[in-house]
Amino acid sequence: MKFGTKTIHAGLEPDPSTGAIMTPIFQTSTYVQAAPGDHKGYEYSRTQNPTRSALQNNLAALENGKFGLCFSSGMGATDAVAKLLKPGDEVISTNDLYGGTYRIFTKIFANYGIKFHFIHMENIGDIEKYVNKNTKMIWVETPTNPMLNIIDIAGAVAIGKKHNLITVVDNTFASPYLQNPLDMGVDIVLHSVTKYIGGHSDVVMGALVLNDETLAAQLAFIQNSCGAVSGPQDCFLVLRGIKTLHLRMQRHCENGKAIAAFLVNHPMVGNVYYPGLTNHPNHAIAKKQMRDFGGMMSFSLKDNSIDAAMKVLSNTQLFSLAESLGGVESLIGHPATMTHASIPKEEREKSGVTDSLIRLSVGVEDIEDLIEDLSNALA
Repeated sequence: MKFGTKTIHAGLEPDPSTGAIMTPIFQTSTYVQAAPGDHKGYEYSRTQNPTRSALQNNLAALENGKFGLCFSSGMGATDAVAKLLKPGDEVISTNDLYGGTYRIFTKIFANYGIKFHFIHMENIGDIEKYVNKNTKMIWVETPTNPMLNIIDIAGAVAIGKKHNLITVVDNTFASPYLQNPLDMGVDIVLHSVTKYIGGHSDVVMGALVLNDETLAAQLAFIQNSCGAVSGPQDCFLVLRGIKTLHLRMQRHCENGKAIAAFLVNHPMVGNVYYPGLTNHPNHAIAKKQMRDFGGMMSFSLKDNSIDAAMKVLSNTQLFSLAESLGGVESLIGHPATMTHASIPKEEREKSGVTDSLIRLSVGVEDIEDLIEDLSNALA
């Protein structure tokens, strides 16, 4: 089954009781049992819900995985994966990653004796320098947020398998349309479903997809025990959003390329960070592991000041100044004061997150209007 067909059909069946083609919203907390333990597969909606089950099956199919798990947010999914670890364990993570992930690692799980190494992963061989007897996990985000660095997934997997480590890939920026890390041997794929998968800026959700039955059972136990589950209404909205994922991503990619080309040639713009540019340091790896390059990019101004950035950020009309990404509408943001404000300034700047860095989530509007909007703001 091809990807576009999967978005509409995979893991989904018409409702057996009514024939409804859309998965119903099972807005219930509990389920009647014929006798104690004699039920129809559902006991309590924290543990299982038919709407959530349908979405989990659909997401698993999109990532070519066997098991899908949905959480109340991307951070809920991140939290569940981190709970696989024990005091004394160590994690090797990319240094350029979502600020919320950095925060939960350093402010929450570090308090329980888990050590995190935040390193440059663009040269994949650097990972092995940090592996020791306590290392349990490699945490990869590619493309990274917000510098759009590309990390060699197959290379990270090879190191993980060599040392018996769990390899996790946050696939949020790419979406299953552009990249399927499980096919490259990754153990766990994570998504902030809020972003491209949901696609309409109307739901907050996270998900994990994997193939290993034992690991899936551990994470399902954590999901049920800790209770950060997604509700049926949200699951319904995401199921609806997924049906146009392939169509939206095509347009995001087309518009992304056009905006990147515009920025590269603009006299006020310094550097443009977009994996589709041939001068991107790991463009060749991006071509190898991605089907296209998406709608996310960042750029810096030649006037490397926060005042210059604020003028641009305050003068767009179609690019809305807001947190988040991956919706049909275009968004503009300032990582240093918004999505990555939880990372100390010194650490941010080591990764290239300067005060003039601007991040774009390029939507699906008409490209001429988007270019005109950015041109006016830069002027």
